[in-house]
Amino acid sequence: MNRSLQGAAVVGIGRTAFVRSSGRTTLAMAAEASRAALADCGLTAADVDGFTCFSTGDSASPSQVAHAIGVDDLGWSLSVSGGGNIVTSTVTGAVSAVTSGQADVVVVYRVLGSGTRYGKNMGRVEVGGDAQFAGPHGYLVPPQWFSMFCRRHQHEYGSTSVDLGAIAVQQREHASRNPHAVGQSPITIDDYLNSRWISEPFRLFDCCYEVDGAVAIVVTSAERAADLPHRPVHVLGAADSNRFGGSVDQWDDMTSMFSRDTAPRLWSRTGLKAADIDVACMYDCFTFTVMATFEDFGFCKKGEVGDFFREGRATYGGDVVVNPHGGLLSEGYIHGMNHHYEAVLQLRGEAGERQVPGAETALVTSGAGPYGGALVYGTETL
Repeated sequence: MNRSLQGAAVVGIGRTAFVRSSGRTTLAMAAEASRAALADCGLTAADVDGFTCFSTGDSASPSQVAHAIGVDDLGWSLSVSGGGNIVTSTVTGAVSAVTSGQADVVVVYRVLGSGTRYGKNMGRVEVGGDAQFAGPHGYLVPPQWFSMFCRRHQHEYGSTSVDLGAIAVQQREHASRNPHAVGQSPITIDDYLNSRWISEPFRLFDCCYEVDGAVAIVVTSAERAADLPHRPVHVLGAADSNRFGGSVDQWDDMTSMFSRDTAPRLWSRTGLKAADIDVACMYDCFTFTVMATFEDFGFCKKGEVGDFFREGRATYGGDVVVNPHGGLLSEGYIHGMNHHYEAVLQLRGEAGERQVPGAETALVTSGAGPYGGALVYGTETL
């Protein structure tokens, strides 16, 4: 078990509004979310000695954000290169910094701005490495890669577009209870099937809702957490898997994802299993990411996800509540950091209308294809 991780806890959460084309800088948004997370737990900039984030070159750096909120001496700072696949490593890196004594209070954040997203291309596109072989065919972006994974799953297990639609419809229904979500209007399966194609078999509602915004969490020692305003939320265990050089084309079974290898590691380290999870914040850059990872983590067998969602087993009163905030598909795409915000909010019992009754454990996954990770949060240590 990851006993060392349980010496720290998440004590504060903060975020900005999620909007389209805000016109704000990434620095301004990251600073706002960081201040909000500190205010949430009753700490100030004077208490902070650690900052970390992950990015794909589209972020303000930890030192910049720290300076913006009044922290000019960081004892620990880490900027991790990566997207959704690296969220677990970034959060557990902060936990390890605290438990090893490198830092006392660490702010973890992710910020996304419209300057580098929404499909913009401001100049010549050049590709290298493995991508140079796919580039001439226009095979360059995640909706194309993971639509191929989805096609293989459909061939092997008979999953359908209606099964994908069940995920999209359920998450939008959850988002309708979330005033912070960008996509709050419920959709029907007919709405889903009539939406435009993105990369067959993916339609519009199969794809995450890109937004501008930032999310931050505050990590400190379990001892200090006991004196702060909110119930501390503990990391019970974590696991990652990164294989085949991160190549989506070299992955050996396109009906599964990183979760095939991450799940058994996580369950072994925690002694938990899918049936022990109350809230599942599944990384949902696409509906198929939910489908593949949900199966890999053992919530149901291959090819049964559509029925699982249609039967009400993925919502309130069912087996587990999946993405009660609406997820990246409907709340907004902040590279998965908003999953951590939601998990902590749920375990503190502060999610309002969308609160999962009696929630004590939350699985949060991050990544797609050949690389990613997952962790389990809990209200009590193991």
